[in-house]
Amino acid sequence: MIRVKKLEIVLNNEKLVDIDFKIEESLALIGQSGSGKSLTLKALLGMLPKDMEFTLDIESAFALKAGQTIGFVPQNPFTALSALTKIKKQFFVSEARVAELFDELGLDRDLLNRYAPELSGGQLQRVVIAMALEKRPKLLLLDEPTTALDPATKVVILNLLKKLQKKENFLMLFVTHDILSAENLCRETAVIKAGKIIEYGLTKELIAAPKEPYTKTLIDANFANRNFRT
Repeated sequence: MIRVKKLEIVLNNEKLVDIDFKIEESLALIGQSGSGKSLTLKALLGMLPKDMEFTLDIESAFALKAGQTIGFVPQNPFTALSALTKIKKQFFVSEARVAELFDELGLDRDLLNRYAPELSGGQLQRVVIAMALEKRPKLLLLDEPTTALDPATKVVILNLLKKLQKKENFLMLFVTHDILSAENLCRETAVIKAGKIIEYGLTKELIAAPKEPYTKTLIDANFANRNFRT
């Protein structure tokens, strides 16, 4: 388990984020754009802009280090891949480990000799997930990884993440505005609004009986089209 006892982010004396949370297995952090979701990820990755001041107090059984014990899956896979380098040259572990991950993610190993622009969106996202997991991290951070995918591919990616979490045994923080994806992927959910966590609990219970009007608004917007279920 990881317990973030305090995360505070300040810019020009304005407090942008002031939260605490724990990740016991899988946690979704949901909220509208500008709520503080991405800032939280950047703080954990050590990637906040230099003009932002932050306090981060974490209790963890392992040292947190981006690229080592922390893996990261960005929203846009193109930001993580070079378009001019073959896929196989963008991994930094053994060929056996890459092959293992490609098999787990249902990727044809022939893709390793291709370039990012030659792959579909779903293939690219799976390659980026493989890259995030190549060094067997203890914590996987996901920044809206299914936003640009069609519903069918989204289901595939979420199911693969669930399967990989069981096999690779990592904790997961899933940042999203998509309640439906959170429901299918994460045991617990925290709702963030204006840099504060306003509701927290088991995902299924939170969706079934939200306490805050803001949470209910998010749920109603997502469930307007309920045809996406795994």
